Amino acid sequence: KFKGTNALKGRGPDASKHSVNLTRIPIEEKESVRWLENVRQSAAHLSEASRCVHIGDRESDIYELFCECESLGSKFVFRTCVNRRAGDGAQTVAGVMDGQRTKAVHRIEVRDVNGTPSTAVLDIKYHRMTVCPPIGKDQRYGPLELTVIHATERGTPDGREPIRWKLVTNLQVACKTDAIEKLD
Repeated sequence: KFKGTNALKGRGPDASKHSVNLTRIPIEEKESVRWLENVRQSAAHLSEASRCVHIGDRESDIYELFCECESLGSKFVFRTCVNRRAGDGAQTVAGVMDGQRTKAVHRIEVRDVNGTPSTAVLDIKYHRMTVCPPIGKDQRYGPLELTVIHATERGTPDGREPIRWKLVTNLQVACKTDAIEKLD
């Protein structure tokens, strides 16, 4: 929830005293609509939108964006931060992923804030599942069949936070090589 007059503009004299659930505001009224506009512009400039792969950080974790890519035939790999509803809507993505076994181990080189390199060992899980729209948006958007990839660093490294990457994609992930490709 967010408190502030910018998000509440035009909602009466007492608007700044109330909280607004930002997931209830239509995407067209948010700054994040620029993600959808970018996807639309990319598709318009390409003769084959299916050849385009959109890549985004956690800011791109927008259900409407997933749906827009699907409707245009574009592919995507987005980092996520929202624990969305999954399956029949009674489960969550995190709950489904917790039930999955590690399917790959991958080593990467990382640097701490001082630039000191180290090796991180990642346990990788991936699973194709139904991802549901947020409550309140399920009348406008339907569920999507997507692959979720979680990479969790083993142990606690010195000088930095452990890696915990969560991705969602509509690209094929049939094996550990595919999952590692998306992480890279």
